[in-house]
Amino acid sequence: MSPAFVRVENLGKRYPDARGRLGDPVFEHLHFEIDRGEFVAVIGHSGCGKTTILNILAGLEEASAGVVLMEGHEVSGPSLDRGVVFQGHALMPWRTVLGNVAFAVQSRWPRWTRAQVRDHSMQQLEMVGMAAAAGKKPHQLSGGMKQRVGIARAFAIQPRMLLLDEPFGALDALTRGTIQDELLRIVQATQQTVFMITHDVDEAILLADRIVLMSNGPLARIAEIVEITMPRQRTRAGMHHDPQYYRIRNHLVDFLVNRSRGYAVDGELALLHDPSQPPVVRPGLVAGDASRESGGDGQRLRQVINL
Repeated sequence: MSPAFVRVENLGKRYPDARGRLGDPVFEHLHFEIDRGEFVAVIGHSGCGKTTILNILAGLEEASAGVVLMEGHEVSGPSLDRGVVFQGHALMPWRTVLGNVAFAVQSRWPRWTRAQVRDHSMQQLEMVGMAAAAGKKPHQLSGGMKQRVGIARAFAIQPRMLLLDEPFGALDALTRGTIQDELLRIVQATQQTVFMITHDVDEAILLADRIVLMSNGPLARIAEIVEITMPRQRTRAGMHHDPQYYRIRNHLVDFLVNRSRGYAVDGELALLHDPSQPPVVRPGLVAGDASRESGGDGQRLRQVINL
């Protein structure tokens, strides 16, 4: 079995208070892996450290404990191997749409000619439906259009991993859904490895292969890892017709509403929880599905499902 593309081992983060003394960890003892080409989403209440985890994976912030390994090498700083799309578009206002993407391309391939940079940048803009706006400045764009440019810029450097920090959170529902469809199409076409933070349960079900559920902070931990067992070629318009959808969605909502607080240090679920081996659950499957999914080992899967 090949090693994981990204491995997170015993990750923790503390911040100093006003006097410089380290407080309680925002999160601690995080262990998880990401396979090449996999889409992993993280869900949890505010304050559990989701964005901090993403920043550590991006090399923009240092962990207080633990390590992040990418293809066996420790992540110790920013790299063009990891593209980031932030909550805000983070476009340079003095550059055009094309100029914003071209800046990233020039950073990745400094020896390319101007024509090569332009051609590659335009291909990325065409991919997200923004080629017609190549000459516009960011202030001339809607919020959804700005985020499309941000996605094009991130894909333009051909990163080995794409990190998304709630990139659609500020958009209206219609625009958000359209860009979700675009992102899903691009990720499936490119087999991009993605780590995404979201508060939207339906967004996570649509896009992700696995969903990491974080308990409440401080002292947050990974409570469960939910595998999405619905067919990978799902669509936003059709996924709710799959009977697994509601079982998965209900499981996620129940965690966020009822169970996430139980993993606190003195919570009843914390006593039974090993943070180094968070349980993997498949709430979309029922007992009859389990034997087919596991090649006959239905009893083992039923135990997993009922955790």
